[in-house]
Amino acid sequence: MSPTRLPNALGEFLRARREFVRPEQVGIGADTSRRVPGLRREEVAHLASISPEYYLRIEQGRVRRPSEQVLLGLARALLLDDSGRRYLLRLASPRPFMRAVDDRSTRLDDRVARLLAHWSGTPAYVSDDNQYVVAANALARAWVPPGMLDPGVNLLVSAFEQYADFRGTTSPDAPEYERMHREWEGTLRDLTAPLRYYGRPDDPRLQEIVGMLSARHPVFRTIWAEHLVKPQMSRRTRTFIEPLGWVDFRAQTFEVPHTDQFLTVFFDEPGSAAAAAIAYLAARDELQREGTGSLEVEGSSGETASDSRFSRARDDAPDGTKTSSRSPSGPGAFKTL
Repeated sequence: MSPTRLPNALGEFLRARREFVRPEQVGIGADTSRRVPGLRREEVAHLASISPEYYLRIEQGRVRRPSEQVLLGLARALLLDDSGRRYLLRLASPRPFMRAVDDRSTRLDDRVARLLAHWSGTPAYVSDDNQYVVAANALARAWVPPGMLDPGVNLLVSAFEQYADFRGTTSPDAPEYERMHREWEGTLRDLTAPLRYYGRPDDPRLQEIVGMLSARHPVFRTIWAEHLVKPQMSRRTRTFIEPLGWVDFRAQTFEVPHTDQFLTVFFDEPGSAAAAAIAYLAARDELQREGTGSLEVEGSSGETASDSRFSRARDDAPDGTKTSSRSPSGPGAFKTL
């Protein structure tokens, strides 16, 4: 599949963002003759204190390196937050993309590898700026369906494929369909925004992902056209764990210094359902690796010690976490709350 070219990423971003700013947000009165969504080019230019002609040249890609003062003025005019402002500055001063043998996005730092192996009680994985999995520890692999955190798997592509499965297997008349559909679209936006934020427009791998998802999933084309940008950060993640049901975890993502990689860990407060679920997974994984048996959830009269701890934490967690035994038809490990 031929990659999707992004020859004027700066202009596309400016155009998309000005269409999202309502005139009243920047003090412009209502105009019944307005034919364009958002702001006109000349209005953005006025708010940024530059000439309309110069702004037009920037949006058309005819100005290679606008000054930082101009870019900050455009960020104010378009009401960009800190993430949007940093992204705008990076688009105007792109790093040259260099394909090297020891690509920083695919080579795992030895220290991070040792850390992953050491965290026997914490699910953790490493991904790159295009959301390809680089490595995952044993507990993280036990935490998700088989293969989902294998090296080389793209988390964003997996999420859109799961969404397509949800749409194809769930009737719109099903209970809570609309809620689940909204959650899915929110999740997909939350995953797509970091891809644009960290991605380099000239990176062939980014172009391949955008091209493939655009061809397969109309909803991706809609979300990508919104030009949402934000870094990976802390979030709440809901995961279906067999046979425990849905469990809410905390997730925190850290940038790995001097690389294009990110370390994501999952945890929660002691006594919570998530903490008990992690303990359950760790015990199950240890038994499976030793080949000495497996844990089973048999109900209150036949629970193992690990299962009993999970049940108490599930019922008594201070944050009100609950799980159910329904099939994993929702956003799964990608759900961000």
